[in-house]
Amino acid sequence: MEEIIFVTHNKGKVASANRDCKNINFKVFDYEVDEPRSDSLQEIAKSKVEQAYKLVEKPCIAMDSGFFIEALNGFPKTFVNFSLETIGIEGILNLMKEKENRKCSFKECLAYYDGKEIRYFYGETKGELSKEILGQDRAKSWSDLWYIFKPQNFDKTMAQMSDEERELRVKKDGSTSAFKVFADWYENNKINKK
Repeated sequence: MEEIIFVTHNKGKVASANRDCKNINFKVFDYEVDEPRSDSLQEIAKSKVEQAYKLVEKPCIAMDSGFFIEALNGFPKTFVNFSLETIGIEGILNLMKEKENRKCSFKECLAYYDGKEIRYFYGETKGELSKEILGQDRAKSWSDLWYIFKPQNFDKTMAQMSDEERELRVKKDGSTSAFKVFADWYENNKINKK
């Protein structure tokens, strides 16, 4: 089976890829590629996967994700890391103090590049912000936002959920995983065509 290189240093993303892409042979290349400043997840994922391909010269994937809060006109969007490094989750909760609309979502774009063509796959998880920081440290966490993000149809933050609850969540909250969308496409177009 063809090996796909996943260029990332984010252990949470690796755990998600392994969970959603069981029939794909991934090799992780632990490297942080440069990210352009952009509001576009696709533009960032494209830049990352092109850099990744230049490094490994094999079919590879790169992922970018953002966090979008309705009441703050989408802030922090694709600037999640910058927001967490500057104001942190405490600052985000402070910005939301007087807001009744607490709807938010994680959005993600996975880019796959085989050296000839780039394909894009999208995912989204909707929910709302808690009013306080809740939960425990988790090895599978993508970011500190897990302490304040309650998935749709749940009254717990991601950091409060057990692994089993997070697995059930995917079926219950209507979220889509870019990894899963990619895996379905890859299995139908690459693995099963051989």
